[in-house]
Amino acid sequence: MTAVLDAPPAPPEQSAGSSRSVPRWVWVLPPVAFILVAVVYPLVGIVARTFTDKAEQPAGLSTWRETLTDGAVLAALGTTVKVAALSTAGCLIAGTFLALVLAFVPFPGAAAVSRLIEVVVSFPSFLIPLALGVLLGPVGVAQSLGVPTGSFTSSLWGVVLAEIAFYTPFVVRPMLAAFGQFPTVQIDVASSLGAGPLRIIARVILPAALPALAAAGSLTFLLTLNEFGIVLFTGAKDVITVPMLIYTRSIVGQDFASAAVLATVQLLISIGAYAAYRLLMKKGMR
Repeated sequence: MTAVLDAPPAPPEQSAGSSRSVPRWVWVLPPVAFILVAVVYPLVGIVARTFTDKAEQPAGLSTWRETLTDGAVLAALGTTVKVAALSTAGCLIAGTFLALVLAFVPFPGAAAVSRLIEVVVSFPSFLIPLALGVLLGPVGVAQSLGVPTGSFTSSLWGVVLAEIAFYTPFVVRPMLAAFGQFPTVQIDVASSLGAGPLRIIARVILPAALPALAAAGSLTFLLTLNEFGIVLFTGAKDVITVPMLIYTRSIVGQDFASAAVLATVQLLISIGAYAAYRLLMKKGMR
């Protein structure tokens, strides 16, 4: 007996119009258009505003000269870098310590602690100074227990402490990832040779995690450099950073030309910090 096989159905004929594929460059247009409208156009407007005066009349470079020679602006630039540097140093110390404990000192609940640290990132930044105010404020818990705190929360160190509390998780996560790839056999070898815990950390673990530490530090510096909410809600009147000065001059003083100059300077500093972060990330991935 001869088996009869059914022939497969013929594919449907395609029309001439449907056979033409859409050029690839067409798919680039939507994201490029979004970037031009949402990012490039506002930035061009800000930069163009720096060449006008307070009355929106063309002023050349006079607004730049007046703004960058203003003592208040120079003081704000110094305060911004100082707060960012201190906060970054504190985040690196606290974040590295927490990551070392979570990675190399196993204890019950370590995973829960790690998740809790991650949750802090989802909080609005202004909750941190409010929480510190409840604990360390003039009428806070510490004051009620007889511990004098004075105006600590509204001082420069109060701002630094609040930023450390909020941005430390940005150091913990990359350091945990770096420590997770560290070969524990090196620790065993160093321990067998008589090295103590501190020596192992300083001579074996941290040098291997240095690229991740540098990348985390540059990212934290970038974030603290542009922090506004924490400084505002801390209520530190003597801590005037560049973002605070931009807010004051634009919203309160209606001096948009000077504010545009400050925003442009802040943007250039941020781009430089971001470039350093990307460079360190590439070195860390090699």
